[in-house]
Amino acid sequence: MKLIATNKKAYTDYTIVETYEAGIVLVGTEVKSLREHGASFKDSFCRIKDGEIFLLNLHIPPYRFGNIYNHDPERPRKLLLHRKEIDRLWGKVRQEGYTIIPTKIYFNDRGIVKVEIAVARGKKAYDKREEIKKREIEKKIREHLKYR
Repeated sequence: MKLIATNKKAYTDYTIVETYEAGIVLVGTEVKSLREHGASFKDSFCRIKDGEIFLLNLHIPPYRFGNIYNHDPERPRKLLLHRKEIDRLWGKVRQEGYTIIPTKIYFNDRGIVKVEIAVARGKKAYDKREEIKKREIEKKIREHLKYR
């Protein structure tokens, strides 16, 4: 598995409930650009429309050697999931406070681009502070145990 990009902000701003691996529909220049540059997850999210799931606001930069037929960097991209998975996601999203966000984009063993999406619930500001405190305490404990 060759990791292309991770959504680090997703882990700080959201509590991850479930994750799924999805295929993604891309054009040729997008794949070449992913191999070369990577992608940006800034403000990207997934939306279910007419029984299909789409990834919105994922920025894949234009391919450097592309011509006038180069891709649009922020076009909506269809994700490939089984019907049961889409129905399960739809059921979760209908509950208040849940959303679908991309967490990773990578090439699998066979060189196919995959996206890991997650059902997540947004964290409140006090939840984020609690998590930071826990991390700092664990770090101090590890340092203290290291010197014993």
